[in-house]
Amino acid sequence: MFLIICLVGILPSIILRHAFLKNYESRAVAVRIFDVQSQCQIIANHLSTYQYLDDPDSDVVNAELEQLSNLYDGRVIVVNSDLKIIKDTYSISQGKTMISEEVIRCFRKETTANYDDVNHFIEITTPIYPPGTEDIQGVMLTSISANPIMDTRESLGNRALLIIAITTILIVIMAYFGSLLIVRPFRKVVREMDDIKEGFGKDSIDVPDFIETEALSLSVTQMISRMEAVDASRQEFVANVSHELKTPITSIKVLADSLVSQGDDVPAELYREFMEDIVQEIDRETGIINDLLTLVKMDQGEKAEELQVQQVDIGDFIEKIMERLTPIAQKAQVELVLEIIRPVTVEVDETKFSLAMTNLIENGIKYNHEGGWVKAKIDGDYQFCTIEISDTGMGIPEESLPHIFERFYRVDKSHSREIGGTGLGLAITRSVVLMHRGAIKADSVEGEGTTFTVKIPRTYLA
Repeated sequence: MFLIICLVGILPSIILRHAFLKNYESRAVAVRIFDVQSQCQIIANHLSTYQYLDDPDSDVVNAELEQLSNLYDGRVIVVNSDLKIIKDTYSISQGKTMISEEVIRCFRKETTANYDDVNHFIEITTPIYPPGTEDIQGVMLTSISANPIMDTRESLGNRALLIIAITTILIVIMAYFGSLLIVRPFRKVVREMDDIKEGFGKDSIDVPDFIETEALSLSVTQMISRMEAVDASRQEFVANVSHELKTPITSIKVLADSLVSQGDDVPAELYREFMEDIVQEIDRETGIINDLLTLVKMDQGEKAEELQVQQVDIGDFIEKIMERLTPIAQKAQVELVLEIIRPVTVEVDETKFSLAMTNLIENGIKYNHEGGWVKAKIDGDYQFCTIEISDTGMGIPEESLPHIFERFYRVDKSHSREIGGTGLGLAITRSVVLMHRGAIKADSVEGEGTTFTVKIPRTYLA
């Protein structure tokens, strides 16, 4: 954090310094070129007026050329139309022929002004026109030093470096204390999380120093609450499993002990009755174990390729389930009704989805009264299939509705024991529906009946 703050503060200053100096250099060179070009044009006019190309001995013009050369610490060369140098303020190349790209371009009326940023000098060409003509008779080549500009640039750069150094020190100090200020709340969050992990802290974290730490504290607190709820649910589930598995075994032991205590004089009728009770308890134990194994498998997460998905007509599908459950319904004197609003085909795993629908319809039969009915209504649209399983049974109290899909939850424990349910049927049903990317809800009025609504996509979404 400290290093990041320092870099964020210092790097822009360095980049800004470089950009400022580069901009200054470009601007200063442009101004210098403009000033020199103006003076060169004036002197070029004098060269034409005094016919300097024909008589280079004019003291006035020579003085101007020398003054320009000294003023800008440069060199002035005058070249005639034969490319012969007739004046060199350095007195080095007078009388020599000069073949230069810039000079030739100037004779073609292409005035140039070039800056050499490596050697730091400016070269300017100025055409010389004889009075009253547009034909170039000569060229004045002016080279001036850019060292004054570079000196000023270096001076500005040194001042900028000093400012950056001072700014850097201030940034480092501010970054150090700022990082301490920023990190402190997060360290507090970490400490409180460590305390909770070790079991010495409270069950919530509250660090409202910043918006971020407040949001983090809220998220951690919610996670802790969720973990506590999961742990409580796990403990309750283990307790319920232990109780549910122990109850049939206890009943079997009591019945067996009763038979043993009777000795050899047990009446055949009593022996048969006790053995039938023992078989029922064994069947109940087997049902609980099978349901538990089914739930465990579902909790481990069924992969898409493990679901044997195929397209089925949901109306025929539910009708077959009702046919299988008709003997149970007739025994309980409950009527089974199938209502198809719209024929719908759905992609489902027949085995698993049959288990879910069977649980719902069978519950409607078991928790009903004589002369009642269980109705399955099927409808759908282009995207979803909706199945409603309703009954005229005892109904579910409003306070129990949020818990009916929990494992081993029973609304009426005594009645459930008489019927023989394991308390896992609705949990299995919900898991199957979720595996098919669907949703299930229950609406009920106590004493009037219950409606389960299952909604699943018509096309399975892997």
